[in-house]
Amino acid sequence: MAPGAFIMQLGRRRLVAGAFSAGSLAAGSLVTARKAGAVVVQDETWRAEGGGPGREAMGFRAHVALAHQPQFRGLMALSSDEGESWGVASSTWLGNVQGHGLLLTAAHVFESDESAEDYVYRTPSGRIRQGTDLVIHPKWSGSTDDTGGFDFAIVTLDAPVDDAGPPPLLYSANREMGRRIVMIGFGNRGIGSVGENAMYSTGSDKAAAENTVDEVMSAVGGKLSKGEEAGNWIAVTLHRTSDGGSRMDGILGSGDSGGSAWLMAGTGWAICGVNSSGGEKYEERAYFARVSGVAEWIAKVVPGVRFAA
Repeated sequence: MAPGAFIMQLGRRRLVAGAFSAGSLAAGSLVTARKAGAVVVQDETWRAEGGGPGREAMGFRAHVALAHQPQFRGLMALSSDEGESWGVASSTWLGNVQGHGLLLTAAHVFESDESAEDYVYRTPSGRIRQGTDLVIHPKWSGSTDDTGGFDFAIVTLDAPVDDAGPPPLLYSANREMGRRIVMIGFGNRGIGSVGENAMYSTGSDKAAAENTVDEVMSAVGGKLSKGEEAGNWIAVTLHRTSDGGSRMDGILGSGDSGGSAWLMAGTGWAICGVNSSGGEKYEERAYFARVSGVAEWIAKVVPGVRFAA
């Protein structure tokens, strides 16, 4: 276990795919996803960017601009209703293999009887792709409480992706603690004092927030005991600016699941995590499945993927 890490109590995580809740997933039912664009942010930043009563959706300009920086171009939205609405979940293009685009996303986006074909996938320029194959990490148990650090899935598309810029780097080192990261997704928006609310969201654009990694848990080797967590995650906490939070700090919103967390590595921006679960208000946390702990698995599924330390 990394310094400062801890084992969470069961039930502390909240799934952040679409408007799903842990209870609805367990029951096999889905709550209708809201059209949205991602992240819960600082109240002060939201107000400074134009947010206020009657203009709640106006306060996310800086976070939308951050998400649209060119290094994050490969983020792609998922739709469960053939493109009628977007923001149910997020993904990131990793590259093309034998004429097919491959996407990195979260395993919990897919229930046990679902396949890649249960969604359609929107490329950066708006083209709609079908999913043809789905690979789930073998350590994923279906629960973010005990295997959230292995909440990984890779989707194969029916065609290549040619509008997302160069394939991204993936972070393979284990020095995430204390680093600034950028988290991106198409999920619901909110502010720290309120949490998520439909009034903050409009359209289906991506948004991003920053934060500092304050907990890291390494993968636990060997066979797990009942109730023991598998580790392999990183986490951030949303603090008020008056308590040390930074202007662009935020945490994940529902629908950000499967999106990516990035840090600046030695050779450029690299994906260090996959958006997995978390809270939605001040002093609550967001959790990311840790890419550095599954680098070998990703390399086997996605030949030619590039890593950075």
